[in-house]
Amino acid sequence: WKQKSRILVTCPKGVSEYLKKEIESLGFPILREIDTAVQTEGTLEHAMLFNLHLRTAQRVLYQLQTFKVISPGELYKKINSIPWEALIHDSGKSAYICVTSIVENPQINDSRFVNQKVKDAIVDRIRDKRSRRPDSGADKDKAVVHVYWKNDQLIVYLDTSGERLSLRGYRKIPLLAPMQEALAAAVIMATGWHGNAAFVNPMCGSGTLAIEAALIALNRAPGFLRNNFGFMHIKDYPEEQWRDLRKKARDYSKNTLPAKIIATDIDDFAVNAARRNAKTAGVDHLIEFQTCSFENTPIPKSKGIIILNPPY
Repeated sequence: WKQKSRILVTCPKGVSEYLKKEIESLGFPILREIDTAVQTEGTLEHAMLFNLHLRTAQRVLYQLQTFKVISPGELYKKINSIPWEALIHDSGKSAYICVTSIVENPQINDSRFVNQKVKDAIVDRIRDKRSRRPDSGADKDKAVVHVYWKNDQLIVYLDTSGERLSLRGYRKIPLLAPMQEALAAAVIMATGWHGNAAFVNPMCGSGTLAIEAALIALNRAPGFLRNNFGFMHIKDYPEEQWRDLRKKARDYSKNTLPAKIIATDIDDFAVNAARRNAKTAGVDHLIEFQTCSFENTPIPKSKGIIILNPPY
């Protein structure tokens, strides 16, 4: 948990500029930036901090090993050489593993083959060392291992997020084609808005933009509503330290907003759904909801911004 390694934080396409700023604001270096990810470095303990605070991130991937691999047989051997028994539970409620992958290799036509091969190598190693083995499957609600295999380069990660971070947990009623929470946060950041001026969101749909705006204005950690992350199912998970991180985040957040947040939609069902989602997020009392056509949205006389995400 205290061993430093490279950490790859993924994000929606085109959002890395804002993710980079978030990582830097937490005091971590930027080693590399691409269109869908930012690479930094830190420990598994730091990965917990990223999962709690990063608004524009999708997954926090802690790098375990890099290998040169040229065949499926060698893939099994290399993965099997990692001491998984020190990382993955072999008994109890966390004794479960999911394997995901991105494969760009001319020998491989289906990444599910790689997932199966990696899973076999992991559980075989744990069974040989502990005489027990974890269950496995597609669910990402416990330990998750991610592999990236391009040509002869293989990188093995612990996915410390599990389910993607844009699934904050508040959007119980998504409606049609909702904007991802991480993308919504990036759109708001792109305007330079920090909560000191009015925020107006006509065509609010399920309320994602207005809710993300409220969380930003309150300095409320976006991961605060989630009660499950991938790192919680890694051996020796420091639960007390996680509780301390959450307490510090709670103490840092505000309770009131300096300016109005207004959200409207022509569909009364959408407005009610947005209000319920905002209630789940704990910010319904801070957003003024109204059913009306977008051109009738009330606009405060003070300065502010208007953001719309029109239907297709």
